[in-house]
Amino acid sequence: MSVVVPASHPVPGFAEQMSTRAAFLIAGLGMSSWAPLVPFAKERLAVNEATLGLLLLCLGAGSLASMPITGMLTGRLGCRRVIVVAALLMCVSLVCLTSAPSVLTMAMTLLVFGASVGTVDVAMNIQAVMVEKASGRSMMSGFHGFYSLGGILGAAGVSGLLWLAFSPFVAVAVMAVVILILLTVCFAHLLPYGSTSRDPLFVMPHGKVLLIGCLCFVVFLAEGSVLDWSAVFLTSMRNVDAAQAGLGFAGFSVAMTVARLTGDRIVQALGGTKVILLGGICAAAGFLLTVLVPAREAAFLGFVLIGLGASNIVPVLFTAAGNQKTMPVSLAISAVATLGYAGILAGPAMIGFVAQLSSLSVSFALVALGLLALASCARLVTR
Repeated sequence: MSVVVPASHPVPGFAEQMSTRAAFLIAGLGMSSWAPLVPFAKERLAVNEATLGLLLLCLGAGSLASMPITGMLTGRLGCRRVIVVAALLMCVSLVCLTSAPSVLTMAMTLLVFGASVGTVDVAMNIQAVMVEKASGRSMMSGFHGFYSLGGILGAAGVSGLLWLAFSPFVAVAVMAVVILILLTVCFAHLLPYGSTSRDPLFVMPHGKVLLIGCLCFVVFLAEGSVLDWSAVFLTSMRNVDAAQAGLGFAGFSVAMTVARLTGDRIVQALGGTKVILLGGICAAAGFLLTVLVPAREAAFLGFVLIGLGASNIVPVLFTAAGNQKTMPVSLAISAVATLGYAGILAGPAMIGFVAQLSSLSVSFALVALGLLALASCARLVTR
């Protein structure tokens, strides 16, 4: 099913492109603002690591619960209403995370926060598909680049304010104000419609959409592996000082952001098939370099290669989900986002389980094999 622009609305143009970039930036800012708050929440609630882990699962559970129905909501209410309401809920719940007085209230707040983040994520990707199609050129990598940029700015902004001795409440309130300003600026040009108003509540992913979702799962699993295990690998396997272990993920994040912000021209020049093929090979090579060469410099370079390789695969996959004819576009985007996000949630646990049975190196090597399998499916996804 193709994306249909209602006759009563103009075809999305430059203003809608900018509003889409702002929506991705908002999502990145909101999600990343939570990360620096985790140690403060642990201390305030006086919980152990196991309880904290269960609390963090609430965030993922909220996202997974909201993503499958967001496609239907955008079809009936429009992208603008869904994005704005979810973004406002994200801001309110983010501020509440700084003062939730008990484990139960923190769990409920994280559920709401996760649901709002997941809703914004799906709705902005549905708008991005429609705006990209109207432009007639590749734009998805650039949109996702703004999400990555928001992730860096959000984490750095909140961390910087905390370093200046502001309270967590003030630090997050400042970030919430920034998000509200961006939302006000882009509001008028968020699309007031979705891909179609006739989508059912839910359709089981099938055909090409299921394949695209599985490939998204692999990429997000790889990203989650770097997020949660890169520092552990560097300290335990390469004897890197704990104070410098975060540089692995930092190199990954910067490489991914730069590659996404310049990725539209790459996709335009190479085509989606080659981006998935070469990106999968590059990311796999990064994992293998990290594992096989026993030098810390090789590990740091490996994480950069992973960021470069994985950067534009997900944007191409979302474009492919928007172009397929198997399912309604909004439901396809919801399904792909849900399967992909499941990779981020399941990835760290799967890596840890395999590492417990063998080693972290073996876990990373298996992720590399998954990325090579993804590369072999490039033509199936984009044809």
